[in-house]
Amino acid sequence: MKILVTGGAGFIASHIVDAYVDAGYQVVVVDNLSTGNINNLNSKAKFYEIDITNPDLEKIFKSERPDFVNHHAAQISVPVSTQKPIFDAQINILGTLNILQNAVKYKVKKIIFASTGGAIYGDAEEYPTSENYVPSPVSPYAIAKLTVEKYLHYYNYQFGLKYLALRYSNVFGPRQIPHGEAGVVSIFIENILRKESSNLYSFPNKPDGMIRDYVFVGDVVDANLLGLKIGNNDIINIATNKETSTVQLYNQIAEILNSDITFKRGDSRAGDIRRSCLDISKAKKILNWSPKTELKKGIILTIKFFENKMKEMK
Repeated sequence: MKILVTGGAGFIASHIVDAYVDAGYQVVVVDNLSTGNINNLNSKAKFYEIDITNPDLEKIFKSERPDFVNHHAAQISVPVSTQKPIFDAQINILGTLNILQNAVKYKVKKIIFASTGGAIYGDAEEYPTSENYVPSPVSPYAIAKLTVEKYLHYYNYQFGLKYLALRYSNVFGPRQIPHGEAGVVSIFIENILRKESSNLYSFPNKPDGMIRDYVFVGDVVDANLLGLKIGNNDIINIATNKETSTVQLYNQIAEILNSDITFKRGDSRAGDIRRSCLDISKAKKILNWSPKTELKKGIILTIKFFENKMKEMK
């Protein structure tokens, strides 16, 4: 079986590529390396450096004829999406449509899509938030992800293309880039290792910062493996159903690193939501999936990665 992975040199998808290769699948990676890293690429995967918005993407579908598509290529920053909504839509909506058109034309069996549970629900009134809750996105990034979910339903209805949309909470782990809210764990770790202070953003009445649901990348990989065989035409939260404030997160990282470096406070940014925690009952029922990695263990594994990375740079 052949799987085309978009964004396969990036943080999350490169781990998925490794797992697919280890499982014996043929893997083709598409990535423009704008945020991905060539060093993340699995040597056993075939690589094409190309943007998902490029019309030449069809040539890859035509020559490779993938059975499955795992779509992780994206503009990943909520703040950037609020500053550049057209840019965000060009990549996250139009780029995805380019993939879907080719998936139908070249008879792809199923597409797994990296959606967002951390942003798509907005400031929900249901906690933990289930997939039945009506999304109320407050950023162009989240709007784009919801739009793609609607397109997935359309392409299944109209053309029979099977899909699975995985709504991730805040994913963290090795290879994460210190970029935007999505990379807060890596930002804190890198800053402390460099003896630098970090910004902690919060709303006026929430001094402990945003409340988030942090899921380790290895657990996300497991969901993407399971999704190849089960979970057809569905939308499923992938998270931990555990709340952690930004202050709690920072303090835990600082404690592990035995650091007394304090953070600087900053105001909330456009697109920020106060609280996010996801119900994972559906993932347990349909995918037989549940997270295995506790936050502290995941942080320790991530710290080791960044420590090794900094040693290599010296």
